[in-house]
Amino acid sequence: MTIDSLLQPFQHFGVHLGLERIVKLLANLGNPHHQVPVIHVAGTNGKGSVCAYLSSILTKAGYRTGRYTSPHLVDWTERISLNEQPISSEEFCQLLLQVKAAISPEESPTQFEVITAATWLYFAQAKVDVVVVEVGLGGRLDATNVCSKPLVTIITSISREHWQVLGPTVADIAREKAGILKLGCPAVVGPLPSEAEEVVRSRALELQCPVIVPQLSQSISPGWAEYQTIQNSKFIKYPLPLLGQIQLTNSALALAAIEVLQAQGWEISEEAIIKGMANTKWLGRMQWTTWRNHKLLLDGAHNPAAAQVLRDYVDSLTPPLTPPPQSPLLRETLLQQRGEPPHGAALRKQGGETTEQSVSWVMGMLSTKEHGEIFKILLRPNDRLYLVPVPDHSSANPGELAKLASDICPELSFCHTYPDLLSPLEVAFASGDNLVILCGSLYLVGHFLGSTQARGDHS
Repeated sequence: MTIDSLLQPFQHFGVHLGLERIVKLLANLGNPHHQVPVIHVAGTNGKGSVCAYLSSILTKAGYRTGRYTSPHLVDWTERISLNEQPISSEEFCQLLLQVKAAISPEESPTQFEVITAATWLYFAQAKVDVVVVEVGLGGRLDATNVCSKPLVTIITSISREHWQVLGPTVADIAREKAGILKLGCPAVVGPLPSEAEEVVRSRALELQCPVIVPQLSQSISPGWAEYQTIQNSKFIKYPLPLLGQIQLTNSALALAAIEVLQAQGWEISEEAIIKGMANTKWLGRMQWTTWRNHKLLLDGAHNPAAAQVLRDYVDSLTPPLTPPPQSPLLRETLLQQRGEPPHGAALRKQGGETTEQSVSWVMGMLSTKEHGEIFKILLRPNDRLYLVPVPDHSSANPGELAKLASDICPELSFCHTYPDLLSPLEVAFASGDNLVILCGSLYLVGHFLGSTQARGDHS
């Protein structure tokens, strides 16, 4: 018996937002969600890293801390952790059996609802002190939105994603995200577009929610930031292990939430904050890894806002990283095998000198994403683009993506499709490309991490 086999019967129900099914299911399980204090985190981007910061800090502060996030990259067990350690497969299976036994014959919960019910059950049984919960989709009708009095709610960011489900405008999406706000519960809110901010503040006013909008943290040296507290304007210097300018925002949101908890009587020292921030990990988001002795950057970048964050980070890399030199014979052989032009085609002129282009994108995207907008943000003249399908998901057609990318950025030095992920990585590194980035879908990043771990060719 495996997690996959237990969850498979619920997969065909797909995304079906609504609280009626999860409320009934949790009632059949004894309402475990009422037994644990909750921090609830919504947002288009940034919610996962905010959850990671909070979980790490609270664990270092000595609290028995649960965390629930989605999606997973490699294994289902990544979604549920206790004190920064993922649940075991055996425990997960036992919980799923308990949940299945509690499902009424006339009910058809979705896969996410079943996992969410198992999560609440796990944390109640484990008697955790606090749980950090990431919204799955939207907020108002998400299966996680079953707690009437969270300790604090957080809305990290709002932009146009999942509009097919949440509504066509940013204001529509904001109404769904603001659905996690609860009567009188403090809300920490990140920088929002004006139309989204208006919706969130209006809802917060209706519910008498104190709204906290922290100042963004400031970078003080590579890998270090400084946060000014809201309560007494004290400065806290802390390590910032997650990459990208956006983490100055995300870490400030997490620290503002910590301030709310401190005001409620939670004992969280500055030492716990510093150690917690230092230990924060969040796979697949602006993550450098090594693949066959080459440096490779991984990032989901699955919507325009996330793509902009990645582009900003790439633009900050000076000079571009250069991988170890490759054998010219190996390089030319691989290029010939893949039907690519010789390496000289990837050269460009800068200030009268011919230099190698700096960015090679290995990309796959889901069919539902805004492909053109993502390409407009990421691609630059003389970039190289390697397009692949996203395995086991509703993938955009690589050939159609190639045509779109070429229309949007006709000055690409190379644009080619591949049936799998391994081939373009081999070619990109054999071509001596300076900076290779795998992005476009968290599911594609997860596929890379899972398959390369299995082969042992990445660390």
